[in-house]
Formats: sequence, C-alpha cells, structure tokens
Amino acid sequence: MAKNEKPTKLVLKKLKLIITVVDRPKGEFYMDVIGGFEVNCQMLMSGQGTARSEIVDLLGLNPEKAVILSVAREDRVPEIMNTLEEKFETVRNGKGVAFAVPLSSIIGVNLYQFMSNNRMKRGE
Repeated sequence: MAKNEKPTKLVLKKLKLIITVVDRPKGEFYMDVIGGFEVNCQMLMSGQGTARSEIVDLLGLNPEKAVILSVAREDRVPEIMNTLEEKFETVRNGKGVAFAVPLSSIIGVNLYQFMSNNRMKRGE
C-alpha cells in the first residue's frame, strides 16, 4: 500500500434470505426477476404442495412448486418484494408467495462480499 493511500474498507450491509414459492413452470422467470436486483446467490428447488388431491382438483391448483432461495441486501428487499407482488398480480398463472428472513451471520469475508454484491472499495 502506498504511503498516502487509505486502507481499504468493506462497507457492511445486512442480508436477508428471500423465500419465494411459485408454480414450477414460473420458477426460472421469477429467478430472473429477482436476479435483476443485484442478487448473486439464488437456488431453485422443486417443491410439492400439501393440499389433498380433492382440493387440488376442485380449485384447479398446480401442486408442483418451485421454491427459490435468494440472498439479498436488506436495502434491496422492499423493492424486490414490491416487484414480486406486482408480478404475482399481473403475470398470467404467476401467483405465488414470498417472504424474507434476516441472516444473522455469514462465515468468511469473500462469501459475504459475493452474497451482498459488495466489493472492497479503495480510498473509503
């Protein structure tokens, strides 16, 4: 480090885990929507609804679900949730549910930087 250069500093931002459940065919679509908010870490899993087959048939539900786990900076979560809510209402067959829970700790600076999309900045 040069004599006049300030040490690098990592600006810490809290993270949240967003859990989104949608019909399986819409899983990739919603991953793309969430990814547009600087979300680097997402995982898509298959899920199965718990309603009895009579109720599924009666209501015309699709029991096959996509469960998306996304790690996002806390400051981006309200915007992500508002966008998801809008998409749930406007996308054909795009209904779903989403909620966020805080992450209390992450082990490793590099992992944190990747998950928060937060790189060390020179001169801060």
